[in-house]
Amino acid sequence: MTAEVPYQPLPVDQSDVRYVHGPDSTVRPDVPAGETIEFEWNDSTAYPGTSRKFWVHVPAEYDRSEPASLMVFQDGQWYLDPDGEVRGGIVLDNLIHRGDIPVTIGVFVDPGVFIGAANPKNRNAEYDAFDDRYVNFLLTEIIPQVTDRYSIADEPDRWGICGGSSGGNCAFTAAWLRPDRFRRVIGYLSSFVQMPGGNPYPELIPSVSPKPLRVFLQAGHRDLHWSEPEGNWLAANLRVAAALAEAGYDFRLVLGDGGHSPNHGGVLLPDALRWLWR
Repeated sequence: MTAEVPYQPLPVDQSDVRYVHGPDSTVRPDVPAGETIEFEWNDSTAYPGTSRKFWVHVPAEYDRSEPASLMVFQDGQWYLDPDGEVRGGIVLDNLIHRGDIPVTIGVFVDPGVFIGAANPKNRNAEYDAFDDRYVNFLLTEIIPQVTDRYSIADEPDRWGICGGSSGGNCAFTAAWLRPDRFRRVIGYLSSFVQMPGGNPYPELIPSVSPKPLRVFLQAGHRDLHWSEPEGNWLAANLRVAAALAEAGYDFRLVLGDGGHSPNHGGVLLPDALRWLWR
């Protein structure tokens, strides 16, 4: 089956491009809105002393008798904000209502902060690390608070994880280290270059037996340091995509214009979710 794509002229200037959100990223009067519940978590054992909020978005179609799929989003408040670039709750409501994806509960998790500290943000320590600390934090501290309240499918093929910038490599690392739980991944403008010790994935991915992952990546022509030999966000994402291709993974790379902005990834979220759950 051939898919026809409407013609769009390419912008001449690649550095200042803004993509327009589609209808699946806007509130529609014929679509029932899901319920979003806010939680606060101050008792982390994985990251002692941190505080954070997380939100659970329950679609109107949720039925406790039928376990829902699960999608975890890093930088939860940004990715949930109905006036932001990603609009995760709105997108889930629209796609679920139309039957494009299964009934899915969204979990939007903020990075931890140290209240009152001179350097309160713990985001990079959590997201850029190449270890299982963060994914185990999700599995033992956050997600049990969701499964205690809602019926969630146990099959790992029905669990996904999404993030952008450092949240993107965080999502990939979570699924890479725990494919027994997360198998569907979205990474936008992932900050692989910020991982301590360097980006391990271009060499690692082809060197081990393929993992049962489906991966959607977005990269930007004018991402950070795009024309420099060191710390090049664009090059790092392209190398990870190439490694996935060489290793035979089910993956998709969308390359756009613009800089290190959540705009393009946010616009792509409906299509990324459709592709992940196809």
